[in-house]
Amino acid sequence: MPEATAEQRLLRLSIGVTVVVSLFGVVFGLLSGSLSIVFDGVFSAIDAAMSGLALFVSRLVSRDSANRRFQFGYWHIEPMVLAFNGGTLMLLCFYAFLNAVASFLEGGRQLAFDWAIVYAIVVCVMCFGMFFYELRANRRIGSDFIRLDAQSWLMSAAITSALLVAFAIAWSFKGTPYGYLTPYADPVVLALLTICLVFVPIRTVRKALQEVLLMTPPELDAQVRRVMNDVVARHGFKTYTSYAAKVGRAQFIEIHVAVPEGMRLDNVAAADEIRREIADALGGEGPQRWLTIDFTADPRWL
Repeated sequence: MPEATAEQRLLRLSIGVTVVVSLFGVVFGLLSGSLSIVFDGVFSAIDAAMSGLALFVSRLVSRDSANRRFQFGYWHIEPMVLAFNGGTLMLLCFYAFLNAVASFLEGGRQLAFDWAIVYAIVVCVMCFGMFFYELRANRRIGSDFIRLDAQSWLMSAAITSALLVAFAIAWSFKGTPYGYLTPYADPVVLALLTICLVFVPIRTVRKALQEVLLMTPPELDAQVRRVMNDVVARHGFKTYTSYAAKVGRAQFIEIHVAVPEGMRLDNVAAADEIRREIADALGGEGPQRWLTIDFTADPRWL
């Protein structure tokens, strides 16, 4: 699968850059005395671990070999990892917010603004660069993992941009009547960022949980019904029932067609021809689609 290979290559690149940013953040955070920069480094470290997990799952779900214990494949692992990834980012933001409040109540923190500003500029360029690179590459790949990873880079870029602005403003206050405010720049910015950024992974977590719970996507259900309504009308079938679910990048579709009494499907080839017609109308076959279609004259089988 070329898309799977490209996805894994992007994830490996993201992991490498994230490790560099994480080390950069921890070192400069300690040098500058900034809790926000330390948080940025820890955020990057956790993000690297999540990207490594995503890379492992990407390799797992792209396997072609059969497995008697996982006969439906490993597709269900993908939304579980996405939910865990997004949930971890949300918890990290919550924890950082509590630290920001505690730091503010303690009177703030004195910073070495020169180290902090150098860090913010360098990391800001790296984060925005990775975000736009992954965003452009994912237009062809269409990977939820890359999409979430790009969101993580955007979150990191937003954090670092806000830090740069806040540090620059606070630095300009030094030696002025507003100099007493400079210790509060770090916790205030951190608190505001965490409040805003905690909502970014929510959409990914909600979508992943829907797939874990096998909730049918409305657009997939509408597509199946549209195709089957047309097939039933053209072939004179009595009715049908359909069941569909999306798990990760895989689709599971089950269709039961009721054949009227007296109507005959003379051979297996005739039934297979109708199955082929339905499959083509739904988008063709592929390793990511599990399609089951059966015909019955007994309504109890619907």
